[in-house]
Amino acid sequence: MPSYDQLSELLDPAHTVLLTVECQQGVVGPDSALPELAKEARSSGALANVARLVAGAHERGLQVIHAIAERRPDGRGANRNARLFRAAERLPVQQLSGTIAVRVAAPIEVTEEDFVVRRLHGLSPIQGTDVDALLRNLDCRTLVVTGVSANVAIPNAVFDAVNRGYTAVVPTDAIAGVPAEYTPAMIRHTLALVATLTTTDDVLAVLRRDRRLRSV
Repeated sequence: MPSYDQLSELLDPAHTVLLTVECQQGVVGPDSALPELAKEARSSGALANVARLVAGAHERGLQVIHAIAERRPDGRGANRNARLFRAAERLPVQQLSGTIAVRVAAPIEVTEEDFVVRRLHGLSPIQGTDVDALLRNLDCRTLVVTGVSANVAIPNAVFDAVNRGYTAVVPTDAIAGVPAEYTPAMIRHTLALVATLTTTDDVLAVLRRDRRLRSV
C-alpha cells in the first residue's frame, strides 16, 4: 500500500477521476441478472464502499464517471463472440437500454455533474467508449477504478487505463467478483502488478484532509 503522501500526490483533485464500473441495478441490484455477484458486492461491503467514494468525490469536487453496460432490445451491435455474451442473452434479467436494469444502483448517488457512459458492446468500460476522450478532456492523470466485476470488467478497465498512460488506483475493498476468494487472488497476482492498491478509507482520508487544508 502507498504511504499517505504518495497517495495524496496521486489523488490530485484537478487530475483525478473516479470511475464506477457496472454498478447498475441489473448487475448489483436486488433483481440482478447475476445474483451471486450482486450478493458478493453487497455482503462484502464493496458496493457500500463505492457509494462512500462517490459521495466523497462529490463533496471534494472530484469528477465521477459511471460506466454502464447495456444492449438494445433487438440486440443489434452486441457481441456474440464469447461464451459470456451468449450466456448473458439467456439470463432472465436483461441489461436493456432505457430500463431500470441499467440505472445506477443504490446506495450510489448520481449528480448532474457526473458522466454516465453507456456501452453497447465489448467487455471494457474504456475501450470503444467515450471514457478515454472524457478523461483526456478533463486532464485526468489518475483513474480510481471501482465496481464489478473483478473477473472481467475491472481488470479490463485497469489494463486499458494503464495502456493509455493513466495511473490506475484501485481501492481493493471497493471491487467485487465471484467466487469471493477469486477477488483477492486477482488483486494479489494481477492488479498489484499494474495498479496502485489502496483502501476506501485511505482515499477518503486524502480527499477530506485536502479539502480542509484548502479551506484554511
